[in-house]
Parts: sequence; C-alpha cells; structure tokens
Amino acid sequence: MSRATPQMRKLAKRLIAHDARENKSSETISPTTFPVPEKLRPLLAALVGNAGFRALLSRALVLARPEVPWLRAAHVKADGSLTGPAKFEAQIDPETIVAGRIAVLAQLLELLRDFIGGHLTMQLIREAWPALFLKVSSFANGDGNESET
Repeated sequence: MSRATPQMRKLAKRLIAHDARENKSSETISPTTFPVPEKLRPLLAALVGNAGFRALLSRALVLARPEVPWLRAAHVKADGSLTGPAKFEAQIDPETIVAGRIAVLAQLLELLRDFIGGHLTMQLIREAWPALFLKVSSFANGDGNESET
C-alpha cells in the first residue's frame, strides 16, 4: 500500500480549502462528491485521456480506502466523476467527508508525481488553481515548503 506523504496531504488540504473558499455555495455540491479532482479532470484527460484519468482516480481511491473507511462505498463512474455513498450522506460527519477528499486527492497527486514528475504535476496544479501560489522546487523535492500569496 502506498501512503501519501505528509507534504502531499498538506498540499491536498490546501487545494481543497482554496476550492471551498472559491465555491461558497456548498448547497449545490453534495457532501460526498469530489469537486477538486473534477477541476483536474480536463487537464489530465488532455494528457492521459479519459480512460487514463479514470484509471488514475480509481487507483487513488483504492489507495485512500484503508485510511478513510467510508471511501469503500465511493466509486469512479464511467464518465470519470467520483462519487461517495449517497445513501449514507446524512450519517457521515463533515470532517470525515473532508478527510476522504484529502486522502483521495493526496493519493492522486502522488500518483501523478510518480508518473509524470513533480514539475509537470505542479504545472497542472497551477493551471487548475492559478490564484494559489506554490513553489515548484518545493513540490518536486517534497520538502513541503509551499506558500500562498
């Protein structure tokens, strides 16, 4: 089992928090949907195709499941979107939902860094989140010194 590094978890948490601040209308988003990977989907699909994106996201989900048990009920749909267990939404507290989102995104970013390298992964992240400043060298080296502007 591959575990996401603390630096990658920190980055995933920052991306999710940044996205949540941008999308204040959380009423339109189901608590167990995963909007952040959706932001990466068009960029990754251009790079690895729709099937490649689904494969990466599916693997990230499998790697995140031991860390967050409710993810066992989540799945990647045929269109590449990731959805959680709708029938259990009311039973899952918001902190646990966020922990699941962080775990999946951290694993996805680790997989990307392993497959295409830190610099290209950071370039994709910067494209998806242009308002968020992150140091490329820190990400590529994994020292966790990313900073916001």
